[in-house]
Amino acid sequence: MKKVLFVTYYWLPSGKASIHWPLKMIKFLPGNGWQPLVLTVKNEDVFSHRDESLENELDPNVKVFRTNSFEPFSIYKTFTGKKKDEKLVPSETISSANKGLAHRISIWIRMNLFVPDARAGWYFPGVKEGRKFLENENIDAVVSIGPPHTGHLIGMTLSRHFNVPHVPVFIDPWVDIAYYRGFKRSKPTLTLDNYLEKKVLAHAEAAVFVTKTMEEDYRKKYSFLNDKSHVLYWGYDEDKFENLKPGDDNNKEEIILHAGNIFDFQNVPKFWLAVKKEIDNGKNLRLKFIGTVSPGIKNAVKSAGLEKYTEYAGFLPYDEMINELGKASYLLVCSTEKRHVPGKLFEYLRAGKPIIAFGDDNKEVENILSATNAGTIFRYDEDPSTFLHSQDKYHFDKGEVKRYDRKKIAASLSEILHGIT
Repeated sequence: MKKVLFVTYYWLPSGKASIHWPLKMIKFLPGNGWQPLVLTVKNEDVFSHRDESLENELDPNVKVFRTNSFEPFSIYKTFTGKKKDEKLVPSETISSANKGLAHRISIWIRMNLFVPDARAGWYFPGVKEGRKFLENENIDAVVSIGPPHTGHLIGMTLSRHFNVPHVPVFIDPWVDIAYYRGFKRSKPTLTLDNYLEKKVLAHAEAAVFVTKTMEEDYRKKYSFLNDKSHVLYWGYDEDKFENLKPGDDNNKEEIILHAGNIFDFQNVPKFWLAVKKEIDNGKNLRLKFIGTVSPGIKNAVKSAGLEKYTEYAGFLPYDEMINELGKASYLLVCSTEKRHVPGKLFEYLRAGKPIIAFGDDNKEVENILSATNAGTIFRYDEDPSTFLHSQDKYHFDKGEVKRYDRKKIAASLSEILHGIT
């Protein structure tokens, strides 16, 4: 059996959503002729909550090697007056609603002095210890997961050292990732970032993107990708939905659920007002957020008069989050830009509840929802009131949805790896 190294910053026991794609690829690849190994960090706990239940997903025989990493977010906590053991909230660290001087200075430092990202401190220990780890492993390929895109730099360097092909997987874009929106990055920073991005992709034997639109965008930017880029969607795990608990038919309360991080730039004020109008007209609607919610979103929900109708559940273990999807009446998802197909969309699809999506010029999400008959996407400036009166027209196509089962996606990744080795 061939060996493949996964370079991924986020890993167990982290409960961060970012680990689910590499975790399931690693789970299913042995059935396709590949033995995975993992290179990660020792203590990724600045943002992430732990989800011990995910440990059951991993074969205990998978070798996992953890390295040190310099974490600037530890300095950020001190600089902004947070407690040493206090968890950071991703949507808060880049929130424009926070006007504090320390916060604004920290954002400028993050955007301009850490290239390619705030995890740049992992590069040197990751490469150094990764070489030692791999000396006796005889790996056949390296797969790196980004963001953080620092992982791609580690993957490229190890690929060169051991003379094996490298496959970077882009969960989000690199130089112009969505959360840079509205923040100024200096010209030298952008020049260096573009140089590193191009260097990684030029070296790669194959590149994987989790959306078709992102792949097309990168092909326009780098024509050399035309013969070596692939699309493997984020997908979902079919096993997790086999015993999904349905909602209580006797419960007259209708829950609109959002799962995952939601940032200031994903605010949908017209939707909040539409929900409040329905409540005022006698409809028993409630909002529920699982995961982190930015200050700007909370302020908008409060301004719409929805505070007493809203629950902020915070982090939930993955299995509990899936069960909450089954109890919801509607599922809310907000894409960040036209290249973004939110990972949660695929779990939403499998849950089979009407999906209301928001995104400007996002044809890919629109096409997925149309093909599966699962919901509707609206522009951010569009009135979405009609959605709350048309839920009966959505009858999702389970056969179409099962195209996104991660077992099938892992099989496709295996074919890519076999093709380059």
